[in-house]
Amino acid sequence: MTATLAAISKKTAPEACERRVAVEIRAISKHFGTGERRVTALRAVDWEVYAGQMSMIVGPSGCGKTTLLSVVAGILNADEGSVSIFGEEVSRMSDRARTRFRATHIGFVFQQYNLLPALTAAENAAIPLVIAGWSKSKAVDRAREVLSSLGMGKKTESFPNQLSGGQQQRVAISRALVHEPSLLVCDEPTAALDHETGLSVMELLREAAVKPDRAVVVVTHDNRVFHFGERIAHMDDGRIVQVEDKGPFRPASAPSTGGHD
Repeated sequence: MTATLAAISKKTAPEACERRVAVEIRAISKHFGTGERRVTALRAVDWEVYAGQMSMIVGPSGCGKTTLLSVVAGILNADEGSVSIFGEEVSRMSDRARTRFRATHIGFVFQQYNLLPALTAAENAAIPLVIAGWSKSKAVDRAREVLSSLGMGKKTESFPNQLSGGQQQRVAISRALVHEPSLLVCDEPTAALDHETGLSVMELLREAAVKPDRAVVVVTHDNRVFHFGERIAHMDDGRIVQVEDKGPFRPASAPSTGGHD
C-alpha cells in the first residue's frame, strides 16, 4: 500500500507535469537612438511562454509591449539578452537564418490586416506557402482548407474590399496559420474591430491557434479580451512588473463555481 501511494505521489508531483517552455526570454534590453536621444524600450526583461496556452502582453501605450513582441518574433534584434523559441536560440542566429526561421516557424497577425487588394482571400492566405516554394495551385488549395476551417469557405474567392473587418481578420489569421507555425504572435488583433467582432476573433484564435505544440502570444491594451489570456505579462516602462498565471480559459460570462466541488 505504501509503495502504491508513493508511486501515485511520484506521478502527480509538480515536476512530472511541467509545462513545455515554448519561448524563453532572458535579460532582454533594447535601446533606440544614441546620446541624449537614446531611449530604453526594454529593461532586462525575463519571461517564459508555454506551449498550449494563449499568453498576453498588456500595459499602457509606450510601455514596450510591441517592442518585446518584435524581439520575440525576430523582427528586432535585442541589444542584450537572449531569446529561445522551442530550444532554438533565435537571438544568436544570423539575419539570414533568423529570416528563414521566421518564415518556417512563426505566424503573424497584425492590427492592420495587411491584405493585398489585388489578391483573393485564398491567394492572400497562401502567401507564406508561395514564399516557402510551394506551387501557387497547391498553396491556394491549402489556403482554402484553412479558410474553410475558420468559417470562410464561401469567401475564398472574394477580394479584401468585398469583406467585412472581421472577415478580413479571419483571412489574416488563415495566412498566419497556413504554414503550421509553432509560434503565433498577434499585435493588437482586435484594435480595429467592434467589441463583438473582436470577441469572435479572439475565440477563433483560441480555438484554431492554441494547440499543445504551439504557443500564442497576443499584445493588447483591450481589457475586454484579457480573460482569453492564460498567462498575462503586465508591462510598464520597459519592464514586466507582474505575471498572472490564470489557468485554463473560461468565458467571461461563465458563472463562478464558488467553493463547490
